[in-house]
Amino acid sequence: MKRWDSLKDRFMEVYEARGLAVSTVEQMSHEWDRWGCFLKNRRPRPKLNDVDAKIITEYIGRRCKFLADSTQRSVMSRMRMIGESFVDENIWRINFLRWMKAPRVDRRHRLPRRIDKSALVKIMEAAASGRYEYSRYLWPAILGVFYGTGIRRSELSRLNTSCWDRDNSLLLVDGSKGRRERRVPLPPLAWQCLEAYLPRRQNVLSARNIFQEEALFVTSLGTRMKPDRLSQGMGNLTARAGVKATLHQLRHTCASELIAEGAKLPHVQKLLGHKALSTTMGYLHIAGPELAKAMRRHPICHLGQVLSKNNKPRTTDHDKEESGE
Repeated sequence: MKRWDSLKDRFMEVYEARGLAVSTVEQMSHEWDRWGCFLKNRRPRPKLNDVDAKIITEYIGRRCKFLADSTQRSVMSRMRMIGESFVDENIWRINFLRWMKAPRVDRRHRLPRRIDKSALVKIMEAAASGRYEYSRYLWPAILGVFYGTGIRRSELSRLNTSCWDRDNSLLLVDGSKGRRERRVPLPPLAWQCLEAYLPRRQNVLSARNIFQEEALFVTSLGTRMKPDRLSQGMGNLTARAGVKATLHQLRHTCASELIAEGAKLPHVQKLLGHKALSTTMGYLHIAGPELAKAMRRHPICHLGQVLSKNNKPRTTDHDKEESGE
């Protein structure tokens, strides 16, 4: 394990020379660090020559747990390249990763979780009753956009003022994850919260002599709201409201409730920025209006009349004698 850093440096030097995107190079570097951290923390610490298929399988199982299928394939692709570099360095005789596959994901345990309506009300009340005036306008606007459009956390963080079309009530979302830019309509209540927030945003920036900030949502210091700051703020709100919820659950709630109200799957797919319709179909497990309607027409419902007749109390001869009939 002493030569791990030198192995990584030689590999990354060749990898960067391929002219790949900066994000791709960073992902490969992180993969080396994760793999090396796993081996270094293992007890007893193995030598690179002694790393076998059993150790690799254990790491892959941990690394790919809770990841989407596409992300798992990306991880396995990077791991195979690392394995090939070990073969080239004469550390391994064969690349064990060449024929390995990522573990299968059991989707039954990963159904999207939505937030109960009563919990949503408590969260919004906590946002509107913040300690500082600016936060009482900032967080209702943020929650309104999250819940109203199902936007991702990173997408909201990257929104600029130029992305807001006030006249048409549309948000321009870059959609870098699904590689699809989209225009998202904003519900009336979310529109009102956003419009009430924008003058306070301008006041904060003017008070700090900041005139070039393009971010739509800024902190009280006049800086862009980063994803981790958004999650931290949501955690504070849920703690004050006494409920458990995350920002991403607002996305799940938006999608499932739209489907429950009869929205078409392609429309919800376009709203959320899903690349494949199969991803959107996952919300049918928790909000299938057509299936619920079909179950109400199930033939078993007609058997209720028969059961009600059979369950009526019968009058016996003894009952007739006591009643004097």
